Amino acid sequence: MTRNVLTFILAGGKGERLNPLTRDRAKPAVPFGGIYRIIDFTLSNCINSGLRRIYVLIQYKSFSLQKHILAGWDVVSSQLGEFIDPIPAQQRLGDDWYRGTADAIYQNIYAIHDHGADLVLILAGDHLYKMDYQKLIKAHLDHGADASVSCIKMPKRESPQLGVIEVDHDGFICGFQEKPQVPKTIPGDPEHIFASMGIYLFNGSMLVSELERDAADGASDHDFGKNIIPKLVASQKKVLAYDFGQQSDYWRDIGTRDAYYQANMDLVALHPAFDLYDKEWPLRTHYSHYPPMSLRNVRGKGGETPGMVVDSIVSPGCFIEGGLVERSVLSSQVTVRKGAHVQDSILMDGVVVGEGAQIKKAIIDKQVTIPAGEKIGYDLELDRTRFAVTASGIVIVPKKTAIPELT
Repeated sequence: MTRNVLTFILAGGKGERLNPLTRDRAKPAVPFGGIYRIIDFTLSNCINSGLRRIYVLIQYKSFSLQKHILAGWDVVSSQLGEFIDPIPAQQRLGDDWYRGTADAIYQNIYAIHDHGADLVLILAGDHLYKMDYQKLIKAHLDHGADASVSCIKMPKRESPQLGVIEVDHDGFICGFQEKPQVPKTIPGDPEHIFASMGIYLFNGSMLVSELERDAADGASDHDFGKNIIPKLVASQKKVLAYDFGQQSDYWRDIGTRDAYYQANMDLVALHPAFDLYDKEWPLRTHYSHYPPMSLRNVRGKGGETPGMVVDSIVSPGCFIEGGLVERSVLSSQVTVRKGAHVQDSILMDGVVVGEGAQIKKAIIDKQVTIPAGEKIGYDLELDRTRFAVTASGIVIVPKKTAIPELT
């Protein structure tokens, strides 16, 4: 069942809502959960589902993403016809770069022809979830569907932020609403909606014809959610709404700064909703060779200052030297010095927190040194003059920011 499935991962978006984390990198390449990149979770789902013919469509600021895939995802066998290949936007069919999700696939339609794909699975590279795509494929085939859209049950109040799927009593899609104030609810459940997860499965030949039709439509946004799926429903095609709740109730679109922060904080909860340590569903990434994390007490004139880590994720190569880390996610090679206090924060590779510094509810990007005695996250008005601050008050310090020493 897996050999005739071709997978595309859409990883070419600008990621403007994650700025400044996407100032120097594509959104799927943003570090997450200590040692991972966001795209690792979608790729891990593919490999764990037995899908090993994968194209990753890249476009904006894609160098670090392409480098990460080539270095860390050499887990397939070309001799068996397997691949994980990044494809940059190439203007193969005109003068435009990717104009939408459907156009991105259309511009690579040759790949569907070349592989004779019976089924085409289309995924986003910026979502956090665990999914066995074989169960989606089985449901698609069992129902004789032309296309399938993976959906998740969400509270009705969240509909203004989501694409809402209207389903009939047989589970097929009969309507689609884009961020409605008054949504169509699940039959028999007036308090919940089905939200599209941006996961699409198509019969290959039908997808090709629909992409060609859409490409010729000058009024189209060339988007699967806005154009392709509604047109299929209107033309009476069988479009299945696959209920992801049969597998899990955890799915996060981490395309905004606050959503990214909260998804990281989910990992350090007492009972994490998303388990990084599930041996039955291993998460892969590119591993660098760092020494183990070091946690040390520091002795001085005032006595001993203990190094402590509480309810946190700490990656290899970190050095906690008499500092306190609480409810935080630390990437590799982070140093926290004597008397420093890091809480409810995300620190990326190579961050150094100076002696006595205090950081609260912040995201510190790579290779930033926090001077001794500095405070971040305690005076948001001051922080807004120096850094980015999200709507919920999370301070973001961009990569390689030079913070002046306190005088």
